Amino acid sequence: MRLEQLQAFLCVAETGSFQQAGRICNVTQSTVSRQVQALENEVGTPLFHRSTQAKLTLAGECLWPYAKKICQAWESATQEIAEMLAGKQPELCVAAIHSVCAAYLPPVLQRFCRHYPEVKLRVTALGSDRTLKVLKDGLVDIAIVMNNRLFTASPEMLVDVLYTEPIEVLMAANHPLTKYDQIPWSELIRYPQVVFKDGYGMQRLVKEQFERLGAKLNAALELNTLDAFRGVVRQGNLIALLPHSALIDVKLDPTLAIKTIGVTPTTSKVSSIKDSVWSREVVVVTTSDRIQIPPIEYFWELVKELIPQQINQTTTTLKKESVVRSQ
Repeated sequence: MRLEQLQAFLCVAETGSFQQAGRICNVTQSTVSRQVQALENEVGTPLFHRSTQAKLTLAGECLWPYAKKICQAWESATQEIAEMLAGKQPELCVAAIHSVCAAYLPPVLQRFCRHYPEVKLRVTALGSDRTLKVLKDGLVDIAIVMNNRLFTASPEMLVDVLYTEPIEVLMAANHPLTKYDQIPWSELIRYPQVVFKDGYGMQRLVKEQFERLGAKLNAALELNTLDAFRGVVRQGNLIALLPHSALIDVKLDPTLAIKTIGVTPTTSKVSSIKDSVWSREVVVVTTSDRIQIPPIEYFWELVKELIPQQINQTTTTLKKESVVRSQ
């Protein structure tokens, strides 16, 4: 059974004429007859009484409402797809890691809402691994995450690198490690740490780095919000390894301190100085079918344009502030 056969059947039923049905369907009368006959062969019985006017048989009467629903459903589906491809989708769903949501995403959201006011924008802050899973499951349209090539290497995934940033150490302002400008690896591993919960790429990155360097991570506490990290670290001896973008506004908090990590020793599993530097790569991800939808493509381009701009501006500002403090 083909859709055009059902359409021909409905047109004959509504006009009572194979000839008129041919004119409406923009085909010849013989084509309509062949389509109806093929449908009759498939159901195994005539669908019309063929006389001066084509009238439905009992089988035709039975088929008519189902054929109508099928054709209407097809029409609704094709119309919805056409509207989607024209940018008339009702909502756009984005999932991003917490640091991006807090530091870099607001200008992107504002500009998108001005350009597409009719599209409802839904934004969720999640860990990287969880974010990539919901993207693969079709629950969001775009993900902004710490890159995990085990997830993003799939052929249907489109991935663009936004920036690479260092991992830094957050601690209380009176912590013993504040005496170091760059914290040695031998000192870093002595202190208990606050880490992200399962599903967050940062937890995986920290654990993998400790394993490569042959050390045991002393994870004393698991949390999932940046405010919670700061509150806990502020109270005592715990430290946290966090990306630079999550610590930008911490510099204004006199109760907290941020230190860089010294170059860690090379081992058999960390074969170069480059490999021993602690950093993460942040990417924007979507799928090849979604990028064809205008609002999604527009959001994708905004992310690639505005987030690197903000990072460059922040870096320039921090350098100027550093120069001023040193004078």
